[in-house]
Amino acid sequence: MRILVVGSGGREHALCWKIAASPLCDKLYCAPGNAGIAADAECVAIGAEDVAGITAFAKQAAIDFVVVGPEGPLVKGLADRLEAEGIATFGPSAQAAALEGSKGFMKDIAAKYAIPSARYARFTEPAPAKAFARTFTPPIVIKADGLASGKGVVICGSHAEAEAEIDAMLTEKKFGNASAEIVVEEFLEGEELSFFALTDGTHALPLVSAQDHKRVGDGDTGPNTGGMGAYSPAPVATKDVETAIMERIIRPTVAGMAAEGRPFKGVLFAGIMVTREGPKLIEYNVRFGDPETQVIMLRMKSDLLPALMAARDGTLQSFDLRWSDDTALVVVMAAKGYPEKPQTGTLIRNLDAAAKVDGATIFHAGTKRNAQGEIEASGGRVLGISATAKSFEEARARAYRAVDLIDWPGGFCRRDIGWRAAGRK
Repeated sequence: MRILVVGSGGREHALCWKIAASPLCDKLYCAPGNAGIAADAECVAIGAEDVAGITAFAKQAAIDFVVVGPEGPLVKGLADRLEAEGIATFGPSAQAAALEGSKGFMKDIAAKYAIPSARYARFTEPAPAKAFARTFTPPIVIKADGLASGKGVVICGSHAEAEAEIDAMLTEKKFGNASAEIVVEEFLEGEELSFFALTDGTHALPLVSAQDHKRVGDGDTGPNTGGMGAYSPAPVATKDVETAIMERIIRPTVAGMAAEGRPFKGVLFAGIMVTREGPKLIEYNVRFGDPETQVIMLRMKSDLLPALMAARDGTLQSFDLRWSDDTALVVVMAAKGYPEKPQTGTLIRNLDAAAKVDGATIFHAGTKRNAQGEIEASGGRVLGISATAKSFEEARARAYRAVDLIDWPGGFCRRDIGWRAAGRK
């Protein structure tokens, strides 16, 4: 088969790395890709959200199957456009992608189908939003309804802070059209978990658990980011917790979306809070997570490609996946200044030595090759230094051993990835 992966981040590198190993894959392309992906796929200079450009390339290159990485092109209808041209695609339709494209829509689906989630309301005017916010004891969560590059969720520590944030989003249009409507909701107490399931519109197949680290600094300090590291499995995801997530959250969502005439095909990425009352849904993403995909792909023993095809074809009910019992951990190296103003163009050296650490795999996110053929930073999150081992402690040690071999004065990372699992059985 001739395969096209859409996207340019660490998630897409992990997907390309796994798909390239499939005996079903004859030729692999990635649009637009990055310097690391170029080792596994032929990179094509087309932006991920260029729906017309990607569709034209897929037709011209006789692509058999497209795997869409980021949410932007899915919300824009890339999967619909490709399928209309007869090109099989992994990823939901634009109507189904509204689960991530509109936080208000997602909350309405959860309410309608009795999926446990935080108490909420939707607003387009500041005054009623502020009145509703006052019904909560802080912290209070304010969310832009639309896509805001992972920055549209603000946790406010006081009523005054919540009111200022409501004004910033609705009146000052902090996130442009994405915050023309907002969701004000209850803050959930507990431990957060990333949970993934492939779905074919009717059936759902769970993947292994993972836990992400959103804040930029050690000890979960500083602003939220796209993710500074992850590990799998997550100890909080016990068998009982995973069963509850599938029965109370994932399956009712799949059935609900089908009933709404928006059958969901692709991967459901549920942000879960494990509370005293059990798991509750924080939000849905309609694509693989980054950096969780890196650790999930490292643990997957099965061929990924047939599973993605089964999700698209509606044949997941007869599918099973095999997993390694090893722990996988990824440390994200970001450019100094991230997330506000990352410094790009800095040189990164010694990646080959880091990749030779036992159990290590280097995934690229924001990288490119300069005119001299050297690797340089071209984004905020730049590298995913990953490792696998029999134990959590050894996986973590290997990942940081590889980090310490990389010569990149322009980068930084958190030194405490996996702190919740450290020493925990």
